[in-house]
Amino acid sequence: MNMNVLTKAVTTYVLSLLCCTICAQYPKDDIAQNIKRSASNIMAYPGPQQHRLSPAPTGKRPFYISHFGRCGSHHLTHKEIYDRPWHVLAAADSAGKLTHKGLDVKRRLDLLRSNALGRHGELTPLAAQQQQLIMERLAERFPEVFEGKTHVDARSNASSHCILTMEHALLQLTRMNPRIKLHHNATMRDGYYLGHEGHYHREPQMSPDAQAAYDKFCRRHEKYATLMRKLFNDKDYVRQHVDSRQLGHDLFVLAGQVQNTELRQQLTLYDLFSDSELYHYWAKENAWWYINYGGCTLSDGHQPRSQHALLRKIISDTDSLLKLPAPGIQLRFGHETSILPLACLMDINHWGLATNRLKALDKKGWATYHIIPTSANIQLIFYRSDPDDQDVWVKLLYNEEEATLPLPADQAPYYRWSDFRTYYLNKLDGYEED
Repeated sequence: MNMNVLTKAVTTYVLSLLCCTICAQYPKDDIAQNIKRSASNIMAYPGPQQHRLSPAPTGKRPFYISHFGRCGSHHLTHKEIYDRPWHVLAAADSAGKLTHKGLDVKRRLDLLRSNALGRHGELTPLAAQQQQLIMERLAERFPEVFEGKTHVDARSNASSHCILTMEHALLQLTRMNPRIKLHHNATMRDGYYLGHEGHYHREPQMSPDAQAAYDKFCRRHEKYATLMRKLFNDKDYVRQHVDSRQLGHDLFVLAGQVQNTELRQQLTLYDLFSDSELYHYWAKENAWWYINYGGCTLSDGHQPRSQHALLRKIISDTDSLLKLPAPGIQLRFGHETSILPLACLMDINHWGLATNRLKALDKKGWATYHIIPTSANIQLIFYRSDPDDQDVWVKLLYNEEEATLPLPADQAPYYRWSDFRTYYLNKLDGYEED
């Protein structure tokens, strides 16, 4: 057998095994291995575990990159998430109802509140580091696309933390190559594909059936008693004055948020929770994201369609740029509420899962920490032999790791652009017919 063919066959086989392995890993074990994964959509970007990419089809070289990323690490948007638990503990402190642990947690909440004061929703310094490393790796992996006066077109939605995420990425690119030709913008005119203005989009609102199923699911995962005993010295006080569910949720969110801040080397709230408790809190968050932004049939499964305009824009821009001898790089920036349904719409890594069984998410590998950590990104890398080559191939990296697509896969993770284009345009056209 030709060695190149053998190499590709082995690579395809290994990738299929890797995908099966990922799906076979259970979130409870994943979270026990790394408790930061429990933070769901506010997990700080971990960087890729895959460092060696599979070889390109024979004679093909990268020549164009299309990138879509979500905003980097930032302070929580809503001030009350910092204030609400502090006020509960402050009231209990005044009544003499806090344990020594409760008093210490109140002190830690003071630090978190002060750190976020006046910065709610703003990027933290970690966001700049995330974008710097993402762009560095992109240039190191695909130097052919970054050579000389390459053209970079960057767009962001009008959110300040998405704009600044874009600017951090561009600053790194210009540091690495001062000769790049840069065009960047953040305008409401791009909102139809970088925002939420889509025919199929609606604000998250569970149907009665979805709400009933979610409430039932949450009851299976509610674990508050141990946490309350750690914080308070009087169970009657807790019963009369504390909303255990709300306080547990707030402290869980803040425990996950610490990793995005400069306080991450000084304090933690994860000591309040066992690995099992963190899993149960995460499972509720994961189900919420799946119902509201995934293919959950309890909510008719249409939410991924909200990104039809973004996917169509990616395809149409690519069609135009492939006509150029050196298309360069396109960077687009939005929120997790765009990249998650887009990943489901494209069925990346089988995340287009459509089910009404929320407890099936664990076994199917549908986990927010894989899909929407801060700075989550999709990178489409295009390959051809020369500017006249019409046989263009594309590889998708999700969070900088090779991903699978529901396309003919004789050379996965590489797919023919013609197959990609035909499959997804037919899918989008089918939505419009509906």
